[in-house]
Amino acid sequence: MTRLIVSLSVLALTLTAPMADPMQNYVENCQECHGAERLGGLGPALIPQTLGRMRGPNLVSVIRDGREATQMPAFSEILSSEQIDELAAFLKQPLADVPPWGEAEIMSSRVMNEDYKSVETPIWSSDPMNITLAVETGDHHVSVLDGDTFETLDRFETPFAVHGGPKFSPNGRFVFIMSRDGWVQKYDLYALQEVGRIRAGLNSRNIAISHDGKWLAVANYLPNSLTILSTDDLSVAKVQTVKGKDGTPSRISAVYQAPPRESFVLALKDVPEIWEVFYGPNPPQMGFAHDWRNEGPIKSEDPFPIRKITTPDYLDDFFFDQSYEYVMGASRSGEGGQVIDLVIGQKTADLDLPGMPHLGSGITWKHGDTTVMATPHLKDGAVTVIDMSTWKTVKRIETLGPGFFMRSHENSRYVWVDVFFGPNKDVMHVIDKESLEIVKTLRPVEGATVAHVEFTRDGSHALVSVWEDDGAVIIYDAETLEEVRRLPMRKPSGKYNVWNKITFSEGTSH
Repeated sequence: MTRLIVSLSVLALTLTAPMADPMQNYVENCQECHGAERLGGLGPALIPQTLGRMRGPNLVSVIRDGREATQMPAFSEILSSEQIDELAAFLKQPLADVPPWGEAEIMSSRVMNEDYKSVETPIWSSDPMNITLAVETGDHHVSVLDGDTFETLDRFETPFAVHGGPKFSPNGRFVFIMSRDGWVQKYDLYALQEVGRIRAGLNSRNIAISHDGKWLAVANYLPNSLTILSTDDLSVAKVQTVKGKDGTPSRISAVYQAPPRESFVLALKDVPEIWEVFYGPNPPQMGFAHDWRNEGPIKSEDPFPIRKITTPDYLDDFFFDQSYEYVMGASRSGEGGQVIDLVIGQKTADLDLPGMPHLGSGITWKHGDTTVMATPHLKDGAVTVIDMSTWKTVKRIETLGPGFFMRSHENSRYVWVDVFFGPNKDVMHVIDKESLEIVKTLRPVEGATVAHVEFTRDGSHALVSVWEDDGAVIIYDAETLEEVRRLPMRKPSGKYNVWNKITFSEGTSH
Protein backbone atom coordinates (compact mmCIF):
# COMPACT_ATOMS: atom_id res chain seq x y z
CA MET A 1 0.00 0.00 0.00
CA THR A 2 2.82 2.38 0.87
CA ARG A 3 4.45 1.68 -2.48
CA LEU A 4 1.13 2.35 -4.23
CA ILE A 5 0.68 5.65 -2.41
CA VAL A 6 4.20 6.70 -3.33
CA SER A 7 3.61 5.76 -6.98
CA LEU A 8 0.37 7.69 -7.08
CA SER A 9 2.10 10.69 -5.52
CA VAL A 10 4.83 10.59 -8.17
CA LEU A 11 2.20 10.32 -10.89
CA ALA A 12 0.30 13.30 -9.44
CA LEU A 13 3.46 15.37 -9.32
CA THR A 14 4.22 14.41 -12.93
CA LEU A 15 0.76 15.38 -14.07
CA THR A 16 0.84 18.71 -12.26
CA ALA A 17 4.47 19.62 -13.08
CA PRO A 18 4.75 22.70 -15.29
CA MET A 19 5.07 21.82 -18.97
CA ALA A 20 6.74 23.88 -21.67
CA ASP A 21 4.24 26.64 -22.47
CA PRO A 22 4.98 28.30 -25.83
CA MET A 23 2.26 30.89 -25.31
CA GLN A 24 3.79 31.97 -21.99
CA ASN A 25 7.27 31.95 -23.52
CA TYR A 26 5.95 34.18 -26.28
CA VAL A 27 4.43 36.61 -23.78
CA GLU A 28 7.63 36.78 -21.73
CA ASN A 29 10.15 36.95 -24.57
CA CYS A 30 8.47 38.07 -27.81
CA GLN A 31 5.35 40.10 -27.07
CA GLU A 32 7.14 43.38 -26.37
CA CYS A 33 8.46 43.57 -29.93
CA HIS A 34 5.96 41.49 -31.89
CA GLY A 35 2.67 42.46 -30.25
CA ALA A 36 0.21 40.74 -27.93
CA GLU A 37 -1.71 39.26 -30.87
CA ARG A 38 1.46 38.38 -32.87
CA LEU A 39 0.45 41.10 -35.36
CA GLY A 40 3.66 43.08 -35.00
CA GLY A 41 5.01 46.11 -33.21
CA LEU A 42 8.68 47.01 -33.11
CA GLY A 43 9.21 43.73 -34.96
CA PRO A 44 7.17 42.12 -37.73
CA ALA A 45 4.06 40.02 -37.29
CA LEU A 46 4.78 36.39 -36.38
CA ILE A 47 2.06 34.40 -38.11
CA PRO A 48 2.15 32.07 -41.14
CA GLN A 49 1.00 34.80 -43.53
CA THR A 50 4.05 36.95 -42.77
CA LEU A 51 6.72 34.37 -42.00
CA GLY A 52 6.89 33.66 -45.72
CA ARG A 53 9.83 31.44 -46.61
CA MET A 54 10.97 31.13 -42.95
CA ARG A 55 9.85 27.59 -42.28
CA GLY A 56 10.85 24.74 -39.96
CA PRO A 57 14.56 24.73 -39.11
CA ASN A 58 14.98 28.31 -40.32
CA LEU A 59 12.52 29.60 -37.75
CA VAL A 60 14.08 27.50 -34.99
CA SER A 61 17.56 28.81 -35.81
CA VAL A 62 16.38 32.43 -35.78
CA ILE A 63 14.86 31.99 -32.33
CA ARG A 64 17.91 30.12 -31.07
CA ASP A 65 20.68 32.21 -32.66
CA GLY A 66 19.01 35.55 -33.33
CA ARG A 67 18.98 37.24 -36.70
CA GLU A 68 22.17 38.76 -37.94
CA ALA A 69 22.11 42.50 -38.69
CA THR A 70 18.78 43.04 -36.90
CA GLN A 71 17.65 43.72 -33.36
CA MET A 72 16.42 40.11 -33.01
CA PRO A 73 18.42 38.59 -30.10
CA ALA A 74 19.40 34.96 -29.54
CA PHE A 75 17.36 32.98 -27.01
CA SER A 76 19.60 29.92 -26.75
CA GLU A 77 20.63 30.85 -23.21
CA ILE A 78 17.08 31.64 -22.10
CA LEU A 79 15.02 28.86 -23.67
CA SER A 80 15.77 25.16 -23.93
CA SER A 81 15.86 23.36 -27.27
CA GLU A 82 12.45 21.86 -26.48
CA GLN A 83 11.01 25.29 -25.66
CA ILE A 84 12.42 26.76 -28.86
CA ASP A 85 10.95 23.93 -30.95
CA GLU A 86 7.56 24.40 -29.33
CA LEU A 87 7.70 28.17 -29.71
CA ALA A 88 8.50 27.78 -33.42
CA ALA A 89 5.58 25.38 -33.81
CA PHE A 90 3.33 27.84 -31.98
CA LEU A 91 4.32 30.68 -34.31
CA LYS A 92 3.51 28.57 -37.36
CA GLN A 93 -0.06 28.11 -36.15
CA PRO A 94 -2.55 30.51 -37.75
CA LEU A 95 -4.37 32.93 -35.50
CA ALA A 96 -7.91 31.97 -34.63
CA ASP A 97 -9.02 35.25 -36.14
CA VAL A 98 -6.91 37.47 -38.39
CA PRO A 99 -9.03 40.53 -39.02
CA PRO A 100 -9.66 41.35 -42.67
CA TRP A 101 -8.03 44.62 -43.63
CA GLY A 102 -9.40 45.93 -46.89
CA GLU A 103 -10.68 49.31 -47.96
CA ALA A 104 -13.67 49.30 -45.59
CA GLU A 105 -11.59 48.43 -42.54
CA ILE A 106 -8.88 50.94 -43.47
CA MET A 107 -11.37 53.75 -43.94
CA SER A 108 -13.13 52.92 -40.67
CA SER A 109 -9.81 53.45 -38.87
CA ARG A 110 -9.29 56.97 -40.23
CA VAL A 111 -9.28 59.69 -37.57
CA MET A 112 -8.99 63.30 -38.64
CA ASN A 113 -8.05 66.00 -36.14
CA GLU A 114 -11.18 68.09 -35.62
CA ASP A 115 -9.11 70.84 -34.01
CA TYR A 116 -6.72 71.16 -36.95
CA LYS A 117 -6.63 74.62 -38.49
CA SER A 118 -4.68 75.33 -41.64
CA VAL A 119 -2.48 78.42 -41.83
CA GLU A 120 -1.28 80.48 -44.79
CA THR A 121 2.33 80.70 -43.66
CA PRO A 122 4.41 78.96 -40.97
CA ILE A 123 3.69 80.03 -37.40
CA TRP A 124 7.46 80.12 -36.84
CA SER A 125 10.19 82.25 -38.44
CA SER A 126 12.71 79.52 -39.31
CA ASP A 127 13.79 78.60 -42.84
CA PRO A 128 11.05 76.17 -44.02
CA MET A 129 13.55 74.36 -46.21
CA ASN A 130 15.98 73.79 -43.35
CA ILE A 131 13.64 72.05 -40.95
CA THR A 132 14.96 68.72 -39.68
CA LEU A 133 12.88 66.01 -38.04
CA ALA A 134 14.43 63.74 -35.40
CA VAL A 135 12.54 60.52 -34.74
CA GLU A 136 12.73 59.56 -31.05
CA THR A 137 11.84 55.89 -30.71
CA GLY A 138 12.36 55.85 -26.93
CA ASP A 139 8.95 57.37 -26.29
CA HIS A 140 7.49 57.55 -29.80
CA HIS A 141 7.84 61.23 -30.57
CA VAL A 142 9.31 63.41 -33.31
CA SER A 143 11.22 66.61 -32.58
CA VAL A 144 10.96 69.40 -35.15
CA LEU A 145 14.29 71.23 -35.28
CA ASP A 146 15.32 74.59 -36.73
CA GLY A 147 18.24 73.61 -38.97
CA ASP A 148 20.08 76.87 -38.35
CA THR A 149 19.75 77.27 -34.57
CA PHE A 150 18.94 73.63 -33.71
CA GLU A 151 16.19 74.83 -31.40
CA THR A 152 13.13 72.58 -31.01
CA LEU A 153 10.01 74.09 -32.62
CA ASP A 154 7.73 71.26 -31.59
CA ARG A 155 7.78 67.72 -30.23
CA PHE A 156 4.76 65.65 -31.22
CA GLU A 157 3.60 62.13 -30.49
CA THR A 158 3.69 59.54 -33.27
CA PRO A 159 2.06 56.13 -33.65
CA PHE A 160 3.87 53.29 -31.89
CA ALA A 161 7.15 52.07 -33.46
CA VAL A 162 7.79 54.39 -36.40
CA HIS A 163 9.45 52.45 -39.21
CA GLY A 164 11.02 53.65 -42.46
CA GLY A 165 11.78 57.25 -43.26
CA PRO A 166 9.10 59.97 -43.10
CA LYS A 167 8.08 61.40 -46.47
CA PHE A 168 7.55 65.10 -47.21
CA SER A 169 5.13 66.72 -49.63
CA PRO A 170 6.94 68.37 -52.57
CA ASN A 171 6.72 71.83 -50.98
CA GLY A 172 7.98 70.50 -47.64
CA ARG A 173 4.89 71.52 -45.72
CA PHE A 174 3.38 68.15 -44.80
CA VAL A 175 5.14 65.07 -43.52
CA PHE A 176 3.79 61.52 -43.54
CA ILE A 177 5.01 59.06 -40.91
CA MET A 178 4.36 55.31 -40.84
CA SER A 179 4.49 52.89 -37.91
CA ARG A 180 5.31 49.20 -38.03
CA ASP A 181 1.69 48.35 -37.18
CA GLY A 182 0.43 50.15 -40.26
CA TRP A 183 -0.65 53.55 -38.99
CA VAL A 184 0.06 56.51 -41.28
CA GLN A 185 0.13 59.96 -39.71
CA LYS A 186 -0.13 63.28 -41.56
CA TYR A 187 1.40 66.30 -39.82
CA ASP A 188 1.41 69.97 -40.88
CA LEU A 189 4.85 71.48 -40.25
CA TYR A 190 3.58 75.02 -40.90
CA ALA A 191 0.81 74.79 -38.29
CA LEU A 192 2.67 72.32 -36.02
CA GLN A 193 -0.46 70.18 -35.83
CA GLU A 194 -1.44 66.64 -36.69
CA VAL A 195 -3.93 66.56 -39.57
CA GLY A 196 -5.03 62.96 -39.12
CA ARG A 197 -4.06 59.32 -39.25
CA ILE A 198 -5.24 56.05 -40.78
CA ARG A 199 -4.26 52.40 -40.42
CA ALA A 200 -3.28 51.32 -43.94
CA GLY A 201 -2.17 47.81 -42.94
CA LEU A 202 -1.77 45.54 -39.94
CA ASN A 203 2.00 45.18 -40.30
CA SER A 204 3.79 47.51 -42.70
CA ARG A 205 7.25 48.02 -44.12
CA ASN A 206 7.63 51.55 -45.50
CA ILE A 207 5.95 54.32 -47.48
CA ALA A 208 6.66 56.33 -50.62
CA ILE A 209 5.10 59.55 -51.88
CA SER A 210 4.48 60.34 -55.54
CA HIS A 211 6.58 63.13 -57.06
CA ASP A 212 3.48 65.31 -57.45
CA GLY A 213 2.55 64.79 -53.82
CA LYS A 214 -0.89 63.35 -54.57
CA TRP A 215 -0.45 59.71 -53.58
CA LEU A 216 1.10 57.77 -50.75
CA ALA A 217 2.01 54.10 -51.25
CA VAL A 218 2.12 51.88 -48.17
CA ALA A 219 3.98 48.56 -48.41
CA ASN A 220 2.43 45.90 -46.20
CA TYR A 221 3.61 42.60 -44.78
CA LEU A 222 0.12 41.89 -43.44
CA PRO A 223 -2.07 41.64 -45.31
CA ASN A 224 -0.04 40.99 -48.49
CA SER A 225 -1.06 44.26 -50.06
CA LEU A 226 -0.13 47.69 -51.33
CA THR A 227 -2.37 50.47 -50.03
CA ILE A 228 -2.48 53.71 -51.99
CA LEU A 229 -3.81 56.73 -50.10
CA SER A 230 -4.77 60.20 -51.20
CA THR A 231 -2.42 62.58 -49.40
CA ASP A 232 -5.13 65.23 -49.34
CA ASP A 233 -7.50 63.54 -46.90
CA LEU A 234 -5.90 60.13 -46.27
CA SER A 235 -8.72 58.37 -48.08
CA VAL A 236 -8.11 55.03 -49.77
CA ALA A 237 -7.50 55.21 -53.51
CA LYS A 238 -6.71 51.51 -53.98
CA VAL A 239 -5.86 48.36 -52.07
CA GLN A 240 -3.87 46.01 -54.29
CA THR A 241 -3.47 42.39 -53.24
CA VAL A 242 0.10 41.27 -53.93
CA LYS A 243 0.52 37.94 -55.68
CA GLY A 244 3.22 36.84 -58.08
CA LYS A 245 2.55 35.87 -61.65
CA ASP A 246 2.02 32.29 -60.51
CA GLY A 247 -0.45 33.34 -57.82
CA THR A 248 1.96 33.08 -54.87
CA PRO A 249 1.09 35.67 -52.17
CA SER A 250 3.95 37.93 -51.16
CA ARG A 251 4.93 40.53 -48.65
CA ILE A 252 6.47 43.77 -49.93
CA SER A 253 10.08 44.33 -48.89
CA ALA A 254 10.20 47.97 -49.94
CA VAL A 255 8.47 50.60 -52.04
CA TYR A 256 10.11 53.72 -53.52
CA GLN A 257 9.05 56.38 -55.95
CA ALA A 258 10.60 56.76 -59.41
CA PRO A 259 9.78 60.40 -60.24
CA PRO A 260 10.70 60.50 -63.98
CA ARG A 261 8.63 57.38 -64.57
CA GLU A 262 5.67 58.60 -62.47
CA SER A 263 5.60 55.26 -60.73
CA PHE A 264 6.17 53.39 -57.50
CA VAL A 265 8.61 50.46 -57.64
CA LEU A 266 8.14 47.53 -55.27
CA ALA A 267 10.52 44.76 -54.20
CA LEU A 268 8.67 41.58 -53.27
CA LYS A 269 9.78 39.40 -50.37
CA ASP A 270 8.39 36.00 -51.34
CA VAL A 271 8.46 35.86 -55.14
CA PRO A 272 11.33 36.77 -57.51
CA GLU A 273 9.63 39.80 -59.00
CA ILE A 274 9.64 43.57 -58.82
CA TRP A 275 6.51 45.55 -59.57
CA GLU A 276 6.09 48.97 -61.07
CA VAL A 277 2.82 50.72 -60.20
CA PHE A 278 2.09 53.78 -62.35
CA TYR A 279 0.16 56.72 -60.98
CA GLY A 280 0.61 59.25 -63.82
CA PRO A 281 -2.06 59.98 -66.43
CA ASN A 282 -0.04 58.45 -69.30
CA PRO A 283 1.89 55.35 -68.26
CA PRO A 284 4.90 54.77 -70.54
CA GLN A 285 4.64 51.95 -73.07
CA MET A 286 8.23 51.68 -74.29
CA GLY A 287 9.70 48.27 -74.65
CA PHE A 288 7.70 46.22 -72.16
CA ALA A 289 4.22 45.66 -73.51
CA HIS A 290 4.90 41.91 -73.28
CA ASP A 291 5.45 42.14 -69.54
CA TRP A 292 2.26 43.78 -68.42
CA ARG A 293 -0.17 42.23 -66.02
CA ASN A 294 -1.84 38.96 -66.84
CA GLU A 295 -4.90 41.00 -67.74
CA GLY A 296 -3.10 42.39 -70.78
CA PRO A 297 -1.97 45.88 -71.86
CA ILE A 298 -2.72 48.99 -69.83
CA LYS A 299 -6.28 50.21 -70.03
CA SER A 300 -6.82 53.95 -69.83
CA GLU A 301 -9.52 53.50 -67.19
CA ASP A 302 -7.13 51.69 -64.83
CA PRO A 303 -5.92 54.37 -62.37
CA PHE A 304 -2.90 52.43 -61.04
CA PRO A 305 -1.76 49.91 -63.67
CA ILE A 306 0.79 47.36 -62.57
CA ARG A 307 3.76 45.91 -64.40
CA LYS A 308 5.34 42.70 -63.05
CA ILE A 309 8.99 42.00 -63.87
CA THR A 310 10.52 38.59 -63.19
CA THR A 311 13.97 38.74 -61.58
CA PRO A 312 16.66 36.03 -61.30
CA ASP A 313 16.61 36.23 -57.50
CA TYR A 314 14.53 37.66 -54.68
CA LEU A 315 15.12 41.34 -53.98
CA ASP A 316 14.89 42.51 -50.39
CA ASP A 317 16.19 45.99 -51.09
CA PHE A 318 17.23 48.15 -54.02
CA PHE A 319 18.71 51.42 -55.20
CA PHE A 320 18.02 53.54 -58.31
CA ASP A 321 20.54 55.10 -60.63
CA GLN A 322 20.15 58.85 -61.32
CA SER A 323 17.96 58.28 -64.39
CA TYR A 324 15.68 55.86 -62.56
CA GLU A 325 16.08 53.45 -65.45
CA TYR A 326 18.21 50.96 -63.53
CA VAL A 327 17.48 49.22 -60.26
CA MET A 328 20.40 47.86 -58.24
CA GLY A 329 18.97 45.06 -56.13
CA ALA A 330 20.18 42.56 -53.56
CA SER A 331 18.66 39.83 -51.44
CA ARG A 332 19.24 39.15 -47.77
CA SER A 333 20.97 35.91 -48.73
CA GLY A 334 24.07 38.09 -49.01
CA GLU A 335 25.36 36.35 -52.13
CA GLY A 336 25.54 39.37 -54.42
CA GLY A 337 23.40 41.79 -56.38
CA GLN A 338 21.89 42.42 -59.78
CA VAL A 339 21.03 45.33 -62.04
CA ILE A 340 17.54 45.38 -63.57
CA ASP A 341 16.80 47.63 -66.55
CA LEU A 342 13.27 48.92 -66.04
CA VAL A 343 12.91 49.84 -69.72
CA ILE A 344 13.40 46.31 -71.05
CA GLY A 345 12.40 44.54 -67.83
CA GLN A 346 15.48 42.34 -67.64
CA LYS A 347 18.70 41.88 -65.70
CA THR A 348 21.64 43.56 -67.42
CA ALA A 349 24.50 43.07 -64.95
CA ASP A 350 25.62 41.31 -61.79
CA LEU A 351 27.03 43.17 -58.80
CA ASP A 352 29.89 42.02 -56.59
CA LEU A 353 28.04 42.63 -53.34
CA PRO A 354 28.56 39.86 -50.79
CA GLY A 355 27.89 40.46 -47.11
CA MET A 356 24.24 41.57 -47.26
CA PRO A 357 24.47 45.14 -48.61
CA HIS A 358 22.02 47.69 -47.27
CA LEU A 359 21.20 49.28 -50.63
CA GLY A 360 18.33 51.30 -49.22
CA SER A 361 20.97 53.36 -47.43
CA GLY A 362 23.19 53.76 -50.49
CA ILE A 363 24.36 57.16 -51.72
CA THR A 364 26.04 58.50 -54.86
CA TRP A 365 28.62 61.16 -55.70
CA LYS A 366 30.88 62.29 -58.52
CA HIS A 367 34.24 60.54 -58.48
CA GLY A 368 36.62 61.62 -61.24
CA ASP A 369 34.83 61.31 -64.57
CA THR A 370 32.16 58.92 -63.33
CA THR A 371 29.48 58.58 -60.65
CA VAL A 372 29.89 56.03 -57.91
CA MET A 373 27.43 54.47 -55.55
CA ALA A 374 28.44 53.28 -52.08
CA THR A 375 26.65 50.99 -49.68
CA PRO A 376 27.39 49.60 -46.20
CA HIS A 377 26.98 45.89 -45.45
CA LEU A 378 24.84 44.34 -42.74
CA LYS A 379 27.09 41.29 -42.29
CA ASP A 380 30.57 42.44 -43.26
CA GLY A 381 32.69 45.28 -41.92
CA ALA A 382 32.96 47.00 -45.27
CA VAL A 383 31.67 49.70 -47.58
CA THR A 384 31.50 48.79 -51.27
CA VAL A 385 31.98 51.51 -53.88
CA ILE A 386 30.60 50.75 -57.36
CA ASP A 387 31.15 52.56 -60.68
CA MET A 388 27.66 53.20 -62.00
CA SER A 389 28.75 53.30 -65.63
CA THR A 390 30.37 49.85 -65.61
CA TRP A 391 28.70 48.32 -62.52
CA LYS A 392 32.16 47.20 -61.38
CA THR A 393 33.44 47.47 -57.84
CA VAL A 394 35.89 50.35 -57.46
CA LYS A 395 36.87 49.55 -53.89
CA ARG A 396 35.81 47.76 -50.73
CA ILE A 397 36.66 49.94 -47.76
CA GLU A 398 37.23 47.97 -44.58
CA THR A 399 35.41 49.25 -41.49
CA LEU A 400 35.35 48.23 -37.83
CA GLY A 401 32.12 46.31 -38.27
CA PRO A 402 28.86 45.98 -40.21
CA GLY A 403 27.07 49.27 -40.87
CA PHE A 404 23.49 50.31 -41.45
CA PHE A 405 23.43 53.93 -42.64
CA MET A 406 25.50 56.15 -44.95
CA ARG A 407 25.09 59.85 -45.58
CA SER A 408 26.82 62.73 -47.30
CA HIS A 409 25.96 66.05 -48.96
CA GLU A 410 26.85 67.56 -52.31
CA ASN A 411 28.68 70.37 -50.49
CA SER A 412 30.70 67.99 -48.32
CA ARG A 413 33.92 66.20 -49.22
CA TYR A 414 33.16 63.44 -46.75
CA VAL A 415 30.94 60.38 -46.46
CA TRP A 416 29.79 59.27 -43.01
CA VAL A 417 29.03 55.62 -42.21
CA ASP A 418 28.15 54.01 -38.89
CA VAL A 419 29.15 50.67 -37.40
CA PHE A 420 25.71 49.65 -36.20
CA PHE A 421 26.38 46.07 -35.16
CA GLY A 422 28.95 44.39 -32.98
CA PRO A 423 31.46 45.54 -30.37
CA ASN A 424 32.30 48.74 -32.28
CA LYS A 425 28.72 50.02 -32.49
CA ASP A 426 29.94 53.27 -30.90
CA VAL A 427 32.01 54.14 -33.98
CA MET A 428 31.28 56.54 -36.83
CA HIS A 429 33.68 56.50 -39.80
CA VAL A 430 34.32 59.54 -42.00
CA ILE A 431 35.50 58.71 -45.54
CA ASP A 432 37.11 61.06 -48.06
CA LYS A 433 35.13 61.05 -51.33
CA GLU A 434 38.25 61.38 -53.51
CA SER A 435 40.75 59.06 -51.85
CA LEU A 436 38.07 56.59 -50.67
CA GLU A 437 40.00 56.31 -47.41
CA ILE A 438 38.76 56.62 -43.82
CA VAL A 439 40.16 59.95 -42.64
CA LYS A 440 38.67 59.99 -39.14
CA THR A 441 36.93 57.61 -36.78
CA LEU A 442 34.65 59.23 -34.23
CA ARG A 443 33.69 57.60 -30.94
CA PRO A 444 31.50 60.21 -29.24
CA VAL A 445 29.96 58.01 -26.50
CA GLU A 446 31.89 54.89 -25.57
CA GLY A 447 29.74 51.76 -25.61
CA ALA A 448 26.65 53.47 -27.02
CA THR A 449 25.08 52.78 -30.42
CA VAL A 450 26.07 55.72 -32.65
CA ALA A 451 24.20 55.77 -35.94
CA HIS A 452 22.52 57.63 -38.79
CA VAL A 453 23.74 60.99 -40.06
CA GLU A 454 21.78 63.81 -41.62
CA PHE A 455 23.08 67.10 -42.95
CA THR A 456 21.64 70.58 -42.76
CA ARG A 457 20.37 72.15 -45.97
CA ASP A 458 23.73 73.71 -46.89
CA GLY A 459 25.79 70.74 -45.72
CA SER A 460 27.63 72.78 -43.09
CA HIS A 461 26.62 70.56 -40.18
CA ALA A 462 26.11 66.84 -39.66
CA LEU A 463 23.66 65.45 -37.11
CA VAL A 464 24.52 62.09 -35.51
CA SER A 465 22.28 59.94 -33.28
CA VAL A 466 23.33 58.39 -29.99
CA TRP A 467 20.77 55.61 -30.28
CA GLU A 468 20.11 55.08 -26.57
CA ASP A 469 17.15 55.80 -24.31
CA ASP A 470 19.16 58.54 -22.61
CA GLY A 471 20.70 59.48 -25.94
CA ALA A 472 21.27 62.64 -27.92
CA VAL A 473 21.62 64.14 -31.35
CA ILE A 474 25.18 65.40 -31.71
CA ILE A 475 25.82 68.35 -34.04
CA TYR A 476 29.18 68.30 -35.85
CA ASP A 477 30.87 70.91 -38.00
CA ALA A 478 30.88 69.00 -41.29
CA GLU A 479 34.20 70.53 -42.40
CA THR A 480 36.33 70.39 -39.25
CA LEU A 481 34.56 67.28 -37.88
CA GLU A 482 34.45 68.91 -34.45
CA GLU A 483 31.48 68.58 -32.11
CA VAL A 484 29.38 71.74 -31.83
CA ARG A 485 26.42 70.84 -29.62
CA ARG A 486 24.42 68.00 -28.07
CA LEU A 487 20.64 67.81 -27.98
CA PRO A 488 19.38 65.29 -25.35
CA MET A 489 16.75 62.94 -26.80
CA ARG A 490 14.99 59.64 -26.09
CA LYS A 491 16.64 57.04 -28.30
CA PRO A 492 16.81 59.17 -31.45
CA SER A 493 17.05 57.16 -34.65
CA GLY A 494 16.69 58.84 -38.05
CA LYS A 495 16.92 62.53 -38.85
CA TYR A 496 15.37 63.99 -41.99
CA ASN A 497 16.05 67.41 -43.48
CA VAL A 498 13.24 68.85 -45.62
CA TRP A 499 15.46 70.27 -48.36
CA ASN A 500 17.69 67.21 -48.67
CA LYS A 501 14.72 64.87 -48.95
CA ILE A 502 12.52 66.81 -51.36
CA THR A 503 15.43 67.67 -53.69
CA PHE A 504 16.81 64.12 -53.65
CA SER A 505 20.23 65.26 -52.50
CA GLU A 506 22.95 62.95 -53.78
CA GLY A 507 24.07 62.36 -50.21
CA THR A 508 20.79 60.99 -48.90
CA SER A 509 18.85 57.80 -49.52
CA HIS A 510 15.62 58.18 -51.43
